[in-house]
This record gives sequence, structure tokens and C-alpha cells, in this order.
Amino acid sequence: MRQNLIHRLSRLSPSIRTWLTDRLPVETIDNHLKNKMVPRHRHTLWYYLGGLTAFFLMVQILTGVLLMLYYKPTIDGAHQSVAYIINEVPFGWLIRSVHSWAANLMIAALLLHMVSVFYLQAYRPPRELMWMSGFILLFLILGFGFTGYLLPWDDVAFYATQIGTEVPKSIPFIGPTLVGLLRGGEDIGEATIPRMYTLHVFVLPIATLFLIGVHLFLNQYYGSSKPIKTPLKGEDIPFYPNFLLRDFRIWGFAFILLLCLSILMPWGLGEEADLLRPAPEGVKPEWYFIPMYQTLSILPSQILMIDGETFLNIVLMIGGLIVFLLPFLDRKAKNEERNKFILITGTIIIVYCIGITISAYM
Repeated sequence: MRQNLIHRLSRLSPSIRTWLTDRLPVETIDNHLKNKMVPRHRHTLWYYLGGLTAFFLMVQILTGVLLMLYYKPTIDGAHQSVAYIINEVPFGWLIRSVHSWAANLMIAALLLHMVSVFYLQAYRPPRELMWMSGFILLFLILGFGFTGYLLPWDDVAFYATQIGTEVPKSIPFIGPTLVGLLRGGEDIGEATIPRMYTLHVFVLPIATLFLIGVHLFLNQYYGSSKPIKTPLKGEDIPFYPNFLLRDFRIWGFAFILLLCLSILMPWGLGEEADLLRPAPEGVKPEWYFIPMYQTLSILPSQILMIDGETFLNIVLMIGGLIVFLLPFLDRKAKNEERNKFILITGTIIIVYCIGITISAYM
């Protein structure tokens, strides 16, 4: 009976493939994947970071949907519903820990991916749009972290979000409007959680999935960039199935790491936020916002007759625009040459961000 079932399934498989081929461009996609090659050189390992970021995002979506079944986005129900998930829902504590750890690992993987693209100068023509879409994706992913941080509605999340939403208030022209849009009023209160929740589960996912589609299409169309003046090691690696199987292997290791972190260091929940209680000591934003937070704390109140917060926001806006337009500013990369000024400047900024983040936790 078992052999008869296997025989029927083997006959059914080609029929299903034929049915799909007649209705979908299966052969075209299959041929494209088989013909796509990935360069083999000493920096090939960096190519896996993009897929690793996508893996953590998929974990985020899956666990986020499960958490949505029990979470209540109200000022009265937010903290209680998270506590219920942790204490009453079977394996709820694990799902929440996986969701929280995956968020941090996703941002770490994305930052490393952007840094590797910067040093490999993979943004050079014709991949300018890949860099620009990736840069926007970075801000969207950071938006996930920012909007999701408040949702448990505990003391640390409340005061960290209060600090975080104060910073953009000094942005010229749009600052107060942006803060009002995030908070739903002058201060964080009853209207803030529904707004953050809507951004977290609806607005940001739609924008992110659209941009990921654009980014993946460009990646498939142009392929992986070969680093400047880097000798290749043997023949290129076929993307399908060789490189894809290696991707899955790394995803497996990442999943094991994620489970270990979630089980050994489960994500905690503080006391419910009280608007009248003073802020606890040592409140600081998540690690990926520390460079901006710490820089703001060491800046003088007035710089060139400009408020310190306003000055920092202007510098960040100009710096962000420069990074966004980097493929057009780095003219040497177009000629397959390294721009030492850009590389040294970028290294200084990266070292500063790492150093000031580490110092904040010491």
C-alpha cells in the first residue's frame, strides 16, 4: 500500500508542475535561478547577511502575528495582555522572547549588511537603486524597533519612548508635527499606543514588504557585485541550489542561536507604566539609538547660536542625505577605484558609534 501511494505521488508531481507551468512563469524563474551565479572570493561570506536579515524579518512576522492574537493596544490592556502572554499562554513567553531577540538580531544583521556593502563599494553603478532602497529599509526596520518598544507599556519602555520622541521635536519645520503624529497629542498617553501599534503592524510592514520586493528584484536582476581589485577564487557559485542551500544552513544556525538566547535569557517585563511616577534611573533607548542619544547628552546647549538638539538633527539629516546619495558622490567607485577619503570618514563614524554605544553600558 505504501509503495502504491509513493507511485501515485510520483505520477502526480509532474502533473502539478505541468499545471503550474501552464499558468505561471515557473520555467522562466527556474532558468533564471539556475543561471544566476554568485562570485567566489575572500569576501563572499558577507553576501549571506542580506538573507540573514530577511530570515529574522520572517521570524518577526510569524511571531508578531501570534502575539497579535492576545495583545490589546490600549493604555489599560497593553501591559496586562503582555503579562498574560508571558504567564498564561502556552509558550507565550518563548514566542515573545523570540520576537524581541529576533528584532535585535535583525537590526544587527542589517547594520552589518550595510557596512559590508559600504566597504565593498557594492553601491557603484548600476546598483545605485539597491543601495538607496536598502538605506530606506534600514530606517523602516529601525522604525519597527522604535514603535514596538512602547507596546509592552512598562516603565522603561514608557520613559525611553518619551525621551526618544523628544529628540525629533527640534527638527526644523516638521518636528512638532512629527512628534504630535507619533504621540497623538502633546504627551505620551491614551492615544499613543494605538498609533504606535498601527504603525508597527500595518503601515511599516506594508512599506517594508514593498521595498523588500524592489530590493530583491534589483538583486536578482543585477546579481552580486564583485569587490574592487579583489581576486576571485575559482568558479562562481550557482545561486540555485548551491548558494541557496548555504543560506538555509546559516538560517539554521541563526535559528538555534535565537532559541538559545530566548530560552536562556527570556525577555522580561517591567512594572506597568505610571504617568505620575518619576522615571527610573538609568533609562536609555535601545542600543541602536544609543549613538544619537549619547551624542546629544555630550553636546553643549548652544552651538553656533543654534539649540544643541536642533544642531544634531540638522547634522543627522544632512549626513543621512549624503549616505543616501553616496553612489552618486563616490565617483571613483564608478571607475573601479577606492575612495580613501570616503572609506576613512565612514570608518571614523562607525568606530565612534561602536565606541560610544559600548561606553554607555559600562
